[in-house]
Parts: sequence; structure tokens; C-alpha cells
Amino acid sequence: MKTPVLSALVEQHGRAPVTDAVRWELDRQRRAIAQGKVEAAAEAEIVASIAVQLERAMTPSLRPVFNLTGTVLHTNLGRAPLPQEALDAIAAVSRGASNLEFDLATGKRGDRDTHLEILLAQLTGAEAATVVNNNAAAVLLTLAAIAPRKEVIVSRGELIEIGGAFRMPDIMTRAGCRLREVGTTNRTHEKDYRDAINARTGALMSVHTSNYAVQGFTASVDEARIASIAHAAGLPFLVDLGAGALVDFGPYGLPHEPTVADTVAAGADIVTFSGDKLLGGPQAGLIAGRRDLIDKIKRNPLKRALRCDKMTIAALECVLRMHLDPGRLASRLPALTLLTRKQGDIAAQAHRLAGAMSALFGASVEVSVEDCVSQIGSGSLPVETLPSAAIVLRQAQRKKSSGAWLNALAKALRELPVPVIGRIERDALILDLRCLTDEQAFCAQLPKLSLEAGAS
Repeated sequence: MKTPVLSALVEQHGRAPVTDAVRWELDRQRRAIAQGKVEAAAEAEIVASIAVQLERAMTPSLRPVFNLTGTVLHTNLGRAPLPQEALDAIAAVSRGASNLEFDLATGKRGDRDTHLEILLAQLTGAEAATVVNNNAAAVLLTLAAIAPRKEVIVSRGELIEIGGAFRMPDIMTRAGCRLREVGTTNRTHEKDYRDAINARTGALMSVHTSNYAVQGFTASVDEARIASIAHAAGLPFLVDLGAGALVDFGPYGLPHEPTVADTVAAGADIVTFSGDKLLGGPQAGLIAGRRDLIDKIKRNPLKRALRCDKMTIAALECVLRMHLDPGRLASRLPALTLLTRKQGDIAAQAHRLAGAMSALFGASVEVSVEDCVSQIGSGSLPVETLPSAAIVLRQAQRKKSSGAWLNALAKALRELPVPVIGRIERDALILDLRCLTDEQAFCAQLPKLSLEAGAS
């Protein structure tokens, strides 16, 4: 079988992939004919099927999408978008050799942490710092290095579970520590910490409850007091801060979130936090604190297994340098830009796009612009919301249940060249536009939307 179309496919994809696709398709056709399911297909149909297979096979699995869910730092959609400067830094060190672990001054082997440690110390007030591939790894490594075979005291109200059913008690077990719970779910007092300390205690720990809030009849002990209790007993105080804000969000009009510098100043000996949440950088787990403890963490064999590569370090260094200039951070750091978008600007964008979508769907779909609320996401400020605006799509001829119609429409949007991800609620498909930065690209692909969902 040789046609101009197949020749073009070979030119585009290579001979081996096309040969495999031809064999697979011919085998499929033979099986179908032998089972009496179909008659022999025309050559043009077979070639068209081969072309579709190749297109699917050669399309990258990991692709950009339009995040219109209303969750800015969406874990399933890649969390924080990186600034262009960070992307340029990644490209620069990825094209060839770099001084990742080479000291240019001495000509000897270096330490990859040196590219970040001074910046982290400057931004957090910590004596030293190190970096691993995510915050769960940072917590695991810290516990394994500092309190192996020891008890770690944590308030019962802070035994968090993060996405994917990863739980703090399980991480402690894997780190070789024994969890010592104190207090109750809603109330923990200083006396609870003091009474739990014994000869087997390795550390006291506070876990920032970044993905839920306990409200009502509650009591907790602030970090400065826990630090004082730990230090009086000669024990380290560890804090898992989670989201990891490096600057005060108040001046940007956002809710307060404890900063790493505040936590270090309160007496924490080690603070662990994420690089791709409120910090707005690549996925990473940062560990800042006392130099002797950081040295101990870096000597642990797990450190090598969990270390970051050159691309992560290049991007993270760029984002950390941006934090040295908080006055311009909102305009330079994409995550913060999205979080601080004004509702009026988002609503104006929604009205611009609503007309185009109405024209596309016609009378089959009811298109409206409505106020809504976005959330920060990734366990950051879980009870706080951001005023936003959305394009809302409803079935024009309402049926008793529109679930199947909404799912079909959502699927059609996901099948666009750049998939569009919204959310379904209240018998509507909601497209929150807070994170829509490329309006032109969004509009350009709308004509490619399959209208079967909207017409059904």
C-alpha cells in the first residue's frame, strides 16, 4: 500500500511509526472482516484511519490546557504558572553543560544548593537552606534526618491529609519516627505539649492546616510558645508551612498567610514549604532553618534521592530573585498576577467572549455572564475566596436532568486543540475566566468545537 497521503505521513512522522500504524490497522480490518462485523473498507478509508491513529499517537500526552475551573493553583492542572524569565533560565541551562555542581571560583566540585541557599537565607531570615523535589519530600527528609526512631509531638488537630490520600502520620512512619498526638481535634494547650515530652522525644512539630479550617470552640498554641517549650527541653521545633508564602499578601489585597520569615522569627528551627504554591515557582520542597540541622539533613542519604535537577533549580532561582523586589512582584509573577486580577476586568472579558459563544451555539445553549468566586487552591487559604466572573452555559430547552448534556459539552471542550477545563455545578457548565490570559487563542479555536453536545 503506497499513496500520496501515506508518503506525506512518512515525511511527517517517519517510516517506522507509519509502518507500525499500517500493520495495526490492516490487522484490525482483517479481524473485523473475519468476525463478520464489517465489509472490506476502501483504501481511502483505511489510510484516513491510519492518519488518525498517527495523529493521536504523536500528540504529546502532557499538554497545555485552559484552566477555567476557578481554582488558580490547581494541583491536577500543574499549579503555579512560571514567569517567562524562569522558562528562559530553564532553556539556558538545558541546552548544554552548566555549573550545576561545579565551583567556578575554585575549579572544584561544588554543591547545587549554593545556587539557592543565599537567596533563601535572605528571604526567610534562616541560617541555611536546602531544596528537594516537593514539600512532602522535604517533610520526609527532615523527619528522617532529625528524629529517627524518636517520638515527634504534633497537635491532633494538625494531622493533615493532602491530595492523593497522603497523610502526615503515614509520612512520619515512613521517616522512621513515631507520632505522638497531643490535645484534641479542636483544642490543644501548652500543657499538652509539656506533658508529652519524655526521653524518647525527638522534636516538636507544628503543621499549618492549609487545606482546611477548624472553627468554633477551638484553642491552639502559637508557634512562638511551642518553640519556647521545645527549646526549654533542648528539642528542635519543626514547622511544615505547606503553601510557603515568602511575602506578606496584605498589600496585594489578598488574605493573610503566615510567611516563612515570620515562622523563622517565631523560633522555628526548621521550616518546610512548597515551591509551586504561593511562592509561584516550580515544583520543589524547600527546607530553611538552623545551619547545624540543615547540615544534618543534607548528610542524610535520602537527600540525594530527593534532590532537584538543574531545570528546577534554574527556575526556582529566578523566582526567588523576583521576591527580592516585592513592589513589582504582582506584575512579574504569573501566579500572583492571577490571584490579584480585579473582578471588573474579568467580567469585561467575560462579556467580550459571551457574544462569540452565543453566536457559535445559537439557540441551543443559553449563554450568560455571572459573578462567581475563585479559590486559591492547592491547600492554600481554604476558606478564602476571590470575587470573579464566569461564562455560564445552560441547556436552552431545560430537561428534567441535564447531566448527560453537560458532560457531553464539557467533553467537547476538552477535545479542543488546547483543552478547556471548566466545572459543572447547579445544572450549568461554568467557565471562570480568572486564569484566562490568552483570550485570542481561546477565541481562535472556538470554531473547532463540536456542536453535537450543544444541539442534543
